[in-house]
Amino acid sequence: MKADQKVEAPAGGGSKKLIIIILALVLVLGGGGAGAAWYFMHGQADAEEHDDAPKKKKGKKAATKPEYVPVEPFTVNLQPGEAGTDQYLQVAFTLQVGGVEEMAIVKDNMAKVRSRMLLLLSSKRAADINTPEGKVQLAKEIIAQLREPFEDRGPQQEIEDVLFTSFIIQ
Repeated sequence: MKADQKVEAPAGGGSKKLIIIILALVLVLGGGGAGAAWYFMHGQADAEEHDDAPKKKKGKKAATKPEYVPVEPFTVNLQPGEAGTDQYLQVAFTLQVGGVEEMAIVKDNMAKVRSRMLLLLSSKRAADINTPEGKVQLAKEIIAQLREPFEDRGPQQEIEDVLFTSFIIQ
């Protein structure tokens, strides 16, 4: 080559700028997409935390382990049936309560528990409580009776379930 000849650069300078612009655009869009994904993922978790906070303030208790209070067996006279014969119920059950505090309240008031149960059970007839459906209904009535406050204007007890451990009708 001769010194006075000029070497021309290939015509492609404009395409390099176009590639740089495209790469910058892809990076901006990718960063925006990643930022949006982070916002929606973390924003939803933060919103759930904020939703849970008012529920706790409104008085909902955290789930606690249920406690069980056994009630000593006792025997009651049932109401006479159609045949007019005397029938007896010997029953024992365990109460499922909301927690340790409720367990203590029920134990401290066991005399009231037993009195309420004697009054309720002695008003029943054998035919009413002899079937599985009758026992389920009886359990609901026991829960209703024992949820009533033990003290005047006191809070209701958290009786959750009645679990029969012995149930004999004679």
